Amino acid sequence: VQLVESGGGWVQPGGSLRLSCAASGFAFSRYNMNWYRQAPGKERELLATISTTGTSTTYPGSVKGRFTISRDNAKNTVCLQMNSLKPEDTAVYYCNVHRFTEDYWGQGTQVTVSS
Repeated sequence: VQLVESGGGWVQPGGSLRLSCAASGFAFSRYNMNWYRQAPGKERELLATISTTGTSTTYPGSVKGRFTISRDNAKNTVCLQMNSLKPEDTAVYYCNVHRFTEDYWGQGTQVTVSS
């Protein structure tokens, strides 16, 4: 299993970024996919989950209404569109899949929101 995130960077408050995660090594279309983030000194936080077909999404935390998760099963990619970014969104963002009894993670992509 390999997950490779991209798209992070620096953005001013109120700006937008689109993160992508390229997945390989497993049957991508058969698994829900997740985005998490971890800020310095904080626990890893679940941001969004998307179902296998992309028809169902959930946002358990504070990003609902600002972030949108999507997937393209033909390209084995999952994306996170982030709008109205705030300084508190600064973190390393991770793509995740829970497969059987294992959690798999990418290397993460840094997002920094500051003026």
